Amino acid sequence: MARILITGVSGLLGINLALEAAGMHEVIGVLHDHPLYKTGFQTVHTDLLASDSPPRLLDETQPDWVIHCAAIADLDACERQPELAQCLNVDLPSQFAKETNRRGIRLLHISTDAVFDGRRGDYSEGDRPSPLSIYASTKLAGEEAVLAANPEAIVVRPNFFGWSLNGMRSLAEFFYNHLSANKHVPGLTDRFSCPLLANDLAAVLLRMLDRGLHGLYHVASADSLSKYDFGVALAQRFGLDHNLIDAITAKEMSYAAQRAAHLTLRTDKISHALGELMPSVSAGIEKLYRLAQEGYRERLQSMAGQPTNVLIST
Repeated sequence: MARILITGVSGLLGINLALEAAGMHEVIGVLHDHPLYKTGFQTVHTDLLASDSPPRLLDETQPDWVIHCAAIADLDACERQPELAQCLNVDLPSQFAKETNRRGIRLLHISTDAVFDGRRGDYSEGDRPSPLSIYASTKLAGEEAVLAANPEAIVVRPNFFGWSLNGMRSLAEFFYNHLSANKHVPGLTDRFSCPLLANDLAAVLLRMLDRGLHGLYHVASADSLSKYDFGVALAQRFGLDHNLIDAITAKEMSYAAQRAAHLTLRTDKISHALGELMPSVSAGIEKLYRLAQEGYRERLQSMAGQPTNVLIST
């Protein structure tokens, strides 16, 4: 059993990762403003942008592993607030890398598939990144800073979906919410990715740390599809009307930040390292459905209810 510190625990990956890990490890989730309740793991409140926050947090919690999920991941918000993107996506992970390296703590840093320009897709870890946005460029700079400061760290470029605390954090929820309300929703036919269920991604991340891996890895589903096709597949599994999904192209949308078209990733390296293939998109949607049937969405929503065990407040 490891003592794991997870930053950004209220985010889509953070909360699913904490819940997946809590059954096997001692988990401490880092929050900023809003508390979580009835989580089954400990939480700590802190402002990660405070200059002394990472070293103080590590000294107070004494983790074996740190999984750094916290970031500003809204592409358009990064265009509007480049200084904040620099602080959260570059400076903060760099500081965590330096402090974990100094203390001999394992670090896994979450990056993004968006470091590529998406002109061809099927990217491996050896392909040269070409970021199109402030978000992508700061995440790439964060990768480089982490590996420079802590060569034993793991850097993961993922693409994922799942159920979140507020029900509005993932592409799956975007389609589910609109279609459940019988509302039309756009589905991009010219934007491709390899989305992996956040719960499955969490399990892979924990195995990577347990195996003692280090370096850069792509962790995504074993296959790819367009956002439109993802919406149709989800609608069909949940018994929703896929005809409400309007097939459109990206040029019909209005974005502040440029989006890459073909963000498909090769997962040979991680599959070889773990001795297993990554799950397919269809398998992820099936598990997403099963989680919903088991009341997982309601469990996440209830975490805004009654207080649970709060470790420290900084």
